[in-house]
Amino acid sequence: MSKIVCPEILGMKSLNPIPIGGVPASPYTRKMISLMRYRRIPYVIEWGDPRDLIGRFGVEEPKPVLLPVMIFEVDGKHKAVTDSTPIIRHLEIEFSPRSVIPSDPKLAFLNYVLEDFGDEWVTKYMFHYRWYFKDDIEKAGTILPLLHGISLDDDSHAAFKKHISDLQISRLGVVGSNELTAPIIEASYKRFLGQLDHCLSKHPFLFGNRPSSADFALFGQLSALIGFDPTSRALAHEISPRVVAWQDLMEDLSGLKPNESDWINFKDAEQNLLSLFQEVGKVYLPALLANSRAINQEEKTWTAEIDGAKWEQKSFPYQAKCLKWINNEFQKLNESDQKQIKEFLIKTGCGEMIIEK
Repeated sequence: MSKIVCPEILGMKSLNPIPIGGVPASPYTRKMISLMRYRRIPYVIEWGDPRDLIGRFGVEEPKPVLLPVMIFEVDGKHKAVTDSTPIIRHLEIEFSPRSVIPSDPKLAFLNYVLEDFGDEWVTKYMFHYRWYFKDDIEKAGTILPLLHGISLDDDSHAAFKKHISDLQISRLGVVGSNELTAPIIEASYKRFLGQLDHCLSKHPFLFGNRPSSADFALFGQLSALIGFDPTSRALAHEISPRVVAWQDLMEDLSGLKPNESDWINFKDAEQNLLSLFQEVGKVYLPALLANSRAINQEEKTWTAEIDGAKWEQKSFPYQAKCLKWINNEFQKLNESDQKQIKEFLIKTGCGEMIIEK
């Protein structure tokens, strides 16, 4: 998942190389592996159940165990950490070259919002397309067990296929995918492809000629949507071959030679990212606000109108934190930067993202 540097990773130190446990079809694993390659940070990846890696280091399991799991050192002891965005911010402290956070604080804030959008909303596209359509279910159910154990015997493979397919299909409602919301998710995905296509027609990355953490977040989800799942891949080829090519290029940017001047200025970012932020305001922000209200009122589910239709979903404390963390990032800006950001957010339908104190 995502978010800000939090107390649990304060004082964290990287091992050399950093051990990572994940699977190739995991968007967040691909997000982090691609980022590590670009930043040239030494790592070793162990494919399969991350609990094997956790057990080998004899550390407590994070709750929940998500992909990828990365092992760091805290107070002289090993610790398993999973939350990708605070890990990325931590790596910025330990490894300064080839930063993925724009130096302009205003761009850094926009980058934070788009990384959150990728981690928390674009993942809905991924989960929906993987477990809603017959061909995608068949492929995922067949291949995913083998990514955990390539030498599974046929009977074990068949049992694992049924287990993982039944489990993930049953969880569609957890991310809000159902007969009512399917058209909303699919329409948003198609618009998103067009919006990202527009951005990439101006610059090779969201914020210019070097990648940001938001690029890696979007790439992670697209590595599944374009690189693995057949229905969403076919749509991407039809709507934006440019995005398909970008997804391939993002896999390994270790040869890129970034300069500080590669970041675009805020005015150019406003123009380039306008339609993408309009999508954030159209679909993700209503979900963030409704979920936050439900958590505050201790309600187990929330309902909102998203893209002109009713959306109902289980409430998640984590996503209430997402909204809080976005506002924390906003509060770090000086008064002038806050004013410019608020004007842009209002213009894109995201004005309610900032909670007035």
